[in-house]
Amino acid sequence: MYKLVIFDFDGTLADSARWLAREINPLAARFGFRRVTEAEIEVLRGRDTRGVLDALGVAQWKLPFIARHLRRRMTEDAETIQLFPGAKALLRRLAGQGVVLGVVSSNSAENVRRVLGPEAAALVEHYACGASLFGKARQFRKLVRRARVKPCETLCIGDETRDIEAARAAGLASGAVAWGYACREVLAERAPTWFFETPDEVAERLAA
Repeated sequence: MYKLVIFDFDGTLADSARWLAREINPLAARFGFRRVTEAEIEVLRGRDTRGVLDALGVAQWKLPFIARHLRRRMTEDAETIQLFPGAKALLRRLAGQGVVLGVVSSNSAENVRRVLGPEAAALVEHYACGASLFGKARQFRKLVRRARVKPCETLCIGDETRDIEAARAAGLASGAVAWGYACREVLAERAPTWFFETPDEVAERLAA
């Protein structure tokens, strides 16, 4: 059904949510937004990306600086972040079926490749990293053109509402995952094309 599958990285392939939860309050102190408790972090999973930023009091103009700092911090801690169980097998299976794989992420290409590891990183043919928080739709379009496939042959898989919104804005199918950052209810409200419970289910359903 799909010749190109584009993955988000953090929260979709990489289990980086716990790392980010540890970073959030030091980040708040550095960039002047509201600190949160563990309970509040769980509540924020039920909001879309803009709702989270509003709740924390993060000014829009600070986002590029916050993203740059987070990329540097993840470079320092990359060895502590693991892929989700089944993520590497998913990439291997899709590539084995002839599907072209891409990654679009606000993280750096260096961090993405290090966490993926040499084998999994080599399975991904197209990378578009360093994307702005709300700039994924543009990167999706560029990657589709680079891969020389039709929009109707492309699926974008992510764990946040902005991933679904970006895919829709680019005219592409979207897949939301249950194992990432945002809770299933807020993802379901955005009506993704597909909803996946596990990495294994992605390969099974797409193969079928």
